[in-house]
Amino acid sequence: MTRAEVEEQWEGEELLFCDGFDDCIIGVTGGLEPVVAYDADKMIESLMVDGLDLDEALEHHSFNISGAYVGPKTPVYIWGVRS
Repeated sequence: MTRAEVEEQWEGEELLFCDGFDDCIIGVTGGLEPVVAYDADKMIESLMVDGLDLDEALEHHSFNISGAYVGPKTPVYIWGVRS
C-alpha cells in the first residue's frame, strides 16, 4: 500500500507517516484512532540499504523510530509480516 493510497482512502483523517519509509507501509489500523502500520523488517532492510549494518539499523529503529512517541497518532511497527 502506498502513502498516496492511504491518504486517498483515509481522506480527512489526520495520520502521521515516517518520512522515507513509504514503501514499508502495510496499512492502517482500525478503531477509534486509526494509525499507519509499517513492516518493521522492511524498514530495517531499508536502513541497511542506506548503509547501516544490522545492529546499527536495529538500534536506530528502536531509539529513533519505534521508540518515538508523538501522540495518539504515532504509527505502529509490525514484525514478522509475510507477503
